Amino acid sequence: MNLNRYLRDDLVDLDFRPDLPELDPEMSAERRLWVVKEAVLVGLASLLSRGGRVGSERKLQQDLLFREKKATTAVGMGVAIPHIRTLQAKELVLAVAICREGVEFDSIDGAPVRLFVPMVTPPYEDKIYLRVLKRLAEMFADETFLEEVLAVEEPGEVIRLLTRHT
Repeated sequence: MNLNRYLRDDLVDLDFRPDLPELDPEMSAERRLWVVKEAVLVGLASLLSRGGRVGSERKLQQDLLFREKKATTAVGMGVAIPHIRTLQAKELVLAVAICREGVEFDSIDGAPVRLFVPMVTPPYEDKIYLRVLKRLAEMFADETFLEEVLAVEEPGEVIRLLTRHT
């Protein structure tokens, strides 16, 4: 499986900084989490939209948020793979966003997320969607590989690493 077909340099953000609003200390922990998640997903939808392979960025944001409300996409070890089949995707698109300081994203292990790998695909692309999602989860379960990705300094290095491990 050649993942570089779905990922390009302009879809890699090595210094992802979601536009987090000022959080009210009186806010409940759950509400604070959703404010952060929404800011992250807005940023990821913007990143995915760079390539022109998705329709409405606003609708994509809504689709990603709706999907996240069903169950967290943070898989542990500082990794989240927000994924959705949506009419907004013209084809399968991957992005990579490294958030150096990490953000709370309701990870199954409680760790802050430092690596986001959002993926969108049209609703009719089930087979490839599931294959790519499974492969990404397997790759990022390897701590050594994860640390290699987090240490990259150029977008092309991320693509080369993903290609080498597929």
